[in-house]
Formats: sequence, C-alpha cells, structure tokens
Amino acid sequence: MRWEKGTGLPEVLAPAGDRERLEAAVRFGADAVYLGGKEFGMRSAPANFGPDELKEAVRFAHGAGVRVYLTCNIVAHNRECGRLPDFLASSKDAGVDALIITDLGVLRLAQKYAPGVDIHISTQAGVTSWAAARAFYDLGAKRVILARELTLEEIAGIRAKTPKELELEAFVHGAMCVSFSGRCLLSNYFTGRDGNRGGCAQPCRWKYALEEETRPGRYMPIVESGGGTYILNSRDLCMIRHIPEMVRAGVDSLKIEGRAKSAYYTAVTSNAYRCAVDAYGKDPKAPLPEWIAEETEKISHREYSAGFYLGGEPGQIPNGGYVRGWKIIAVCMGMSDGRAILSQRNRFFRGCRAEVLQPGIPPYELTLDDMLDQDGIPVECANHAQMSVFLKTGRPVPKGAIFRSRTDPDD
Repeated sequence: MRWEKGTGLPEVLAPAGDRERLEAAVRFGADAVYLGGKEFGMRSAPANFGPDELKEAVRFAHGAGVRVYLTCNIVAHNRECGRLPDFLASSKDAGVDALIITDLGVLRLAQKYAPGVDIHISTQAGVTSWAAARAFYDLGAKRVILARELTLEEIAGIRAKTPKELELEAFVHGAMCVSFSGRCLLSNYFTGRDGNRGGCAQPCRWKYALEEETRPGRYMPIVESGGGTYILNSRDLCMIRHIPEMVRAGVDSLKIEGRAKSAYYTAVTSNAYRCAVDAYGKDPKAPLPEWIAEETEKISHREYSAGFYLGGEPGQIPNGGYVRGWKIIAVCMGMSDGRAILSQRNRFFRGCRAEVLQPGIPPYELTLDDMLDQDGIPVECANHAQMSVFLKTGRPVPKGAIFRSRTDPDD
C-alpha cells in the first residue's frame, strides 16, 4: 500500500463514484479511495458499485497499492437493518479495507458480520471533540472523519487527547454543506428525497424568492446580484495551500469530496493533492509550487474558502455561480506510430491549443495540428462523442493523460 501512518505525511483520499473515476483516482496518485455500494451510502446519484463490481474494484485498487473504503454511512431505519448483514458480509468478502459508518447500530452489525474490517466513523457522526473521538475509539473505530465545523486548533486539541492509534481524517477540498456536517432535511421537505440516506437533491443550491401571503403567485426576489440570490449556497472548500497546517494539526488523511463529480474532477484534484503532499515531504518549509495550486482552479467550482479551519465560516455565494474556465477535450488511450490516440470528450479543432495533464508533473501545452481519424484521413474537427483521433505529439503521452482547453465564452 502507498500510505503508511507514522511517515509524517498524510494519506491522499479521493472519491470514486464509478469505475472510470476509480481509475482516475488511482492513476493520478490517490493513496486510498472511498466509494459506495448500491445501498446504504450517502450518495445515490453516482453509479456506485454492485457486489461483483466492488470485488473487481478492490482487486484493481489493491493491485496498485491503493486502499478501498466503502461507505455504509446512512442513518439506518428499521427496514434497512434486515438487509445490512448480507451487505456487510459481502463487503468483507470483496476485500474492502474499511467501512465508513455513522450509525451505532450499523457499527455493531459491521463488527459482527464483517469482522476484521476497519471501522471509520463518518463525518455524519459530527465528531467535534476529543471526548467523542475517544468514545468511538473505545467502541472499536480505527479512524474518525472529523466534522467540517472544526478549526485547525481544535483538531490539534483532539489529536493531543486521543490515542495515537486512532487516525484522524479531515476534508480538504470540495462542496460544503450548509447544514451541520450533512444533517439536513431541506431535501426531504422539498422533494421527499432523504438527504441522510443518500438522496439529497441539494436544494441549498437553488435560487429563492419571497411570496407574500395575500399575493399568491407574485414572487419578490431577494436581490444581492443581478442574477438573484442563492441564500444557502456555501462556498467550496480548498486547502491546497494549507497542507503543512493540516499535518501540524495531526490530520492523517486528507479527504477530497466529490463522488458525484466527474472523472476529470477526480483526476485533477487527486493529482493536485498528491503533488502538494509530495512537495511538502521533500521540503516542509518550501512554498507550494504555484502550478499545483493553479490546478484547483481548472475544475468546475464555486468560489473557494478555507472553511472553518482558519476561524470564521465559509459564507455563501449569493449569485450561485460556478467558475468553469477549463474543459476536458480528450483522454489519451495510448500511443501508435508516434501519435497519441485520443478519445474525444468535448469538441475540439485542428490548431487549437491544449494542456496535457499527466500524473505528478506540471501540465504542458500542445498545439493540435496534425490530427488523423482511424482511417488515416486528416481531421479538422473532433465533434463526435468519444471518436478516436490520432495526434502527432513529438513526445510520448501516457495512457490516461488528459487533454483540456480553456472554455469558450459561449460554453
């Protein structure tokens, strides 16, 4: 396995919503991945993994030295308890390294039906003190995933008063929940989809207006910008420039949010945090190379903040806007006769400038001049989904490398 506690460096933990995203996480440097089965996880939108898919995912990840943590972190109701034993037993048989759990009843069931599998306590459990962390340790937990509402100083206090064998995991990147560590009922009220059992419709991201009781149908916007107001829309978390502080606070695992996000997002964030941790390992006092921090700007995101870690709180984004300055255009499937075999993801044209992202090195630019289709005919535009394009590159491009370009204003 890549990461070992006690090395002085934290684990890079990436999301894997399906097989494509799993492969992206592994290829771009994650030490571990977290993923969900078809039931009992907090993200039902991604494809997730059935029993056979889970076995194959574990085999693939372990073959690359990457750990697999399986979510079983719903707040369970009576009707789910009867199905949990089979799910837990099959998860153990699949070889997962840990189960991510919120519910105390599920914890006890896991210890009975998946003995020997590590228990990680979900952020849903709201661990904000050393007393809670030690209590879960006494119940058999190997790790606690800390609530997002903690400062670095508070995390250091938890680390100081908990057994060194207890691992601490903390989110470092991705969407922030407007409620307390995901405990929200807005989705239940508006859509009937339970946000505490994987079905959150994210109504905190919606645009809202006021309706006066005696004037039905007349909506009065709560205007903070020309586009309206998104009064519950939290900023995204980004701690790429604060790895040293996270390490000093005693965090063992750096968690990237986003199982429902794209394989491109998984690849870019995994690579950025892998490179940031490696840079810290080489020289803890050196500033972060700027290209690494810039990588986090090349994915779709809301305005970033440091969450609660540095004091204060993330705040909201009243205009609801995403920053989308870059898009993936192709993935390299290998090399043939000096040409990179590209699988198209978004339309691109001959002569356009693209960046190539490979694991562990700064991205570099290429001009996409000499392009052929699979019949050897010159291509002016790659405009068919996943069409193959053979690109003359002048340098080898490894399988899985990502080609991206800046977005057009009209995209």
